[in-house]
Amino acid sequence: MFKIGTRGSKLATTQAGHVRDWLIDAGFPAELHIVTTAGDVNMAPVERIGVGVFTQALREALFSGECDIAVHSFKDLPTAADERFRLVVPERQDTREALIARDGMKLADLPEGARVGTSAPRRISQLRAVRPDLDIRPLRGNIDTRMGKVTSGELDAVVLAYAGLVRADYADRATEVFDPDTFMPAPAQGALAIEATADTEAAAALDALVDADATAAATGERAVLARLEAGCTAPVAATSHLRDGELTVRGGVFALDGSRQLIREATGPASDARALGEAVASQLFDDGAADLLGN
Repeated sequence: MFKIGTRGSKLATTQAGHVRDWLIDAGFPAELHIVTTAGDVNMAPVERIGVGVFTQALREALFSGECDIAVHSFKDLPTAADERFRLVVPERQDTREALIARDGMKLADLPEGARVGTSAPRRISQLRAVRPDLDIRPLRGNIDTRMGKVTSGELDAVVLAYAGLVRADYADRATEVFDPDTFMPAPAQGALAIEATADTEAAAALDALVDADATAAATGERAVLARLEAGCTAPVAATSHLRDGELTVRGGVFALDGSRQLIREATGPASDARALGEAVASQLFDDGAADLLGN
C-alpha cells in the first residue's frame, strides 16, 4: 500500500485523491497521508516565507520514508531539480487564470477602485496593466478562504487558478476565465508534479501516470522561469500550445506597476521543450528582462 503525501487542504487532498485513484486503477493500492507544511501555518506572503514553502515538508516526509509518493502543484516547486526523487507529470488540468467577482462581474465590469485580492506579483502586474485603478489587496489561505472574502464583501473579486476551481468542483464560481495569451498564468499552472524517491517500487509505479504532452508543455514553461533565475513569486508567466508535435512556448516578464510587459515565444519539436523555454528566456533577457526582475 503506497502512502501518498499531501497537504491537508481541500484542493490538495482532491488532487492527491486523483493520483490515488489513478494508481489504484493501474493496479497499485494507495492511500492519502496528510503532511503539514510551513505554508499551511504561516499566513505571511509567499515572497516573504520563501519559494518552495509548500513543497519542502512534503519532500522531507518523502525522503524520510514517512510517505512513498508526494503530490505537488508543479508551479509551487523550485525550478532546480532534486536528484533524490523521480518526478512525473500526469494529465494536465486547465492552465488558465480565473476571476471570482461579486454580482457575476467580469474584470471590465468592476467599479473604479474595486478591491481585488491576490498576492502573486505576476497577477498584480497584469491586473495593473489593464486596470491601474484597482485596489489590490494581499491574499493567502486555501481556496475556500479566498473565495469567502468575496462572499463576505471584504473583497470585490479575487484571481485564482482555474484548475484549482475545476478540481475542487467550484468551476461555476468563476465569473471570467482569462485567455492565457492575454492574462498569462504561472509556468506549469494546472500541472501536478508527482514524486517518489528514486529507484524505489513507488518510483517505478509512476510510469503508469506519465503524460508526454503535459510533461513537454510544463518542461518548456518552467525552463523560461529557470533560465531567468526567477522563483515562483517573481512577475514571470508562461503558457504553451502543442499541435502536431510542435510546441510553442510563450513567456512574459512584467513590471509590478503594470507599466511594461515583455513577451516572447519560440516554436519547435516538443522533444526540444527545455531548449524552447530557454530560447524564450534568452529573448526576454535581450529585451531587458533583467531590469524588471532586479537581476
